[in-house]
Amino acid sequence: MTATRNLVERLPNDLGGQSTDPIQRVDHVLEPWEKRCHALADVLDFHKIINTEEKRCGVETLGAEMVGKLTYYERWIVTFANILFRKGILTPTELALKMQQIEAQRHHD
Repeated sequence: MTATRNLVERLPNDLGGQSTDPIQRVDHVLEPWEKRCHALADVLDFHKIINTEEKRCGVETLGAEMVGKLTYYERWIVTFANILFRKGILTPTELALKMQQIEAQRHHD
């Protein structure tokens, strides 16, 4: 497969048949934010706001560079935000304001 064809036909997480470093499997206790992210995924799915297929496609559309650099749950969070923006459920301004509010609260605690 040519390099161009490979870029066009392969999704960022499609590594089948490529040479790469061995997968590093590391068990770790989830951070509180990772647990909340997973719970958010369940809530969004339960309320039929974002389903598993939308999440999968959303992660794939992040592109190979972001998929390679973000952690598993960071990919989810970015994907959820992008989907919620696209659906008009959340705006970037609302998200930024909430993040500022949380950051200010952390400095007061």
